[in-house]
Amino acid sequence: MDALNYRHGELFVEDVALARIAEAVGTPCYVYAKNQLSAAYRAFATALGGHGLVCYAVKANSNLAILATFAALGAGFDIVSAGELERVIAAGGDPRRVVFSGVGKTAAEIERALACDIKCFNVESPAELERLEAIAGRAGKSAPVSLRVNPDVDAGTHPYIATGLKENKFGIPLNEAAALYGDAARYPHLRFVGVDCHIGSQLTDLRPFADALDRVLPLVRQLRAQGLPVEHVDVGGGLGIRYRDERPPGVAAYVGQMRERLVAHGLADLSLLLEPGRALVAAAGTLLARVEYLKSTDTRHFAIIDAGMNDLIRPALYGAFQAIQAVRDPGDAPTLDYDVVGPVCESADVFGRGRRLHLAPGDLLVVRDAGAYGFAMSSQYNSRPRAAEVLVDGARFRVVRTRETLADLWRGESVSGAETG
Repeated sequence: MDALNYRHGELFVEDVALARIAEAVGTPCYVYAKNQLSAAYRAFATALGGHGLVCYAVKANSNLAILATFAALGAGFDIVSAGELERVIAAGGDPRRVVFSGVGKTAAEIERALACDIKCFNVESPAELERLEAIAGRAGKSAPVSLRVNPDVDAGTHPYIATGLKENKFGIPLNEAAALYGDAARYPHLRFVGVDCHIGSQLTDLRPFADALDRVLPLVRQLRAQGLPVEHVDVGGGLGIRYRDERPPGVAAYVGQMRERLVAHGLADLSLLLEPGRALVAAAGTLLARVEYLKSTDTRHFAIIDAGMNDLIRPALYGAFQAIQAVRDPGDAPTLDYDVVGPVCESADVFGRGRRLHLAPGDLLVVRDAGAYGFAMSSQYNSRPRAAEVLVDGARFRVVRTRETLADLWRGESVSGAETG
């Protein structure tokens, strides 16, 4: 489904005009469509059909209203920090449906997650395994563990978001993981309940997923033969979306292939954990901004907007394409090729080059597919307050994060500092 639609010459999100939101909340702001979020989650849950758990990857967008939306639908959550765990709890999520990923878990983070009885720790190194054993022992608890194995599979994605190659920092090589599982008796306070694997993000081809499972599932069979009660395989996330001309597989095809690989390896009873992030939230979010100036040179036409790379860094960081369209339907009006840029003092502060638009100063436009890694990666660079966030539900909308004020920029700072000794 697409929550964005033109009506009477104006762009709406669900049943709310974006111009109405801009008037009430100001710009720039992020706007999320609740019904689209729910539909995206249900597509995964339906395809999985009770054979596992959909764990939303909180890092994609951690707004409490979005987490609460997924929690109400029965989602699990994939977290990478104690802060994300606390967000899940604050939003009404069940810690017992949380898996904790990430290569650098601190002792304090592990202690808090253990106290909350999370579903599983996805362990990324032998050193982390030792730390977890020691902490669980002191707490008198049995910690559920899944080793994240690195299958050395090329996901064919941007190098910054590829995680399954042997030169990446993530996971444990297959042979080393097998030895660690085989030495499970050394860890009396750990329960080895699963195997975990995540190869990257924004994948638009099913083959890397299948290749990864075909390398990981023989390990599961081996472990079960050795008497380890492996209950689940966590295949991570990574399913891509269409930003421009990509043709990602559908959710049913993606989940269906995972199930087929389990059957092919004689592991049909194995529970399947999925960690979608982008695929759940990206298309449901837009960045709403206003044109401040139009500027032309001998070679370029620029549309300078009030959003900057501090608000949405993906185009600057990854060279990512995101569609841009005017909130006012141009109809047959003449258009120009605009470079849509922000006010930040960096030449990288560009949202898109050569975009065919009909614009005037003061017009509103949207950067589409901004629900994932948009606000979550935003900053106060150039001392710019972070944007507001809005959730649309049918014909209603509400502010789910207020816009930062100028005073928020230096909250926690002081001119002289506090004496410490």
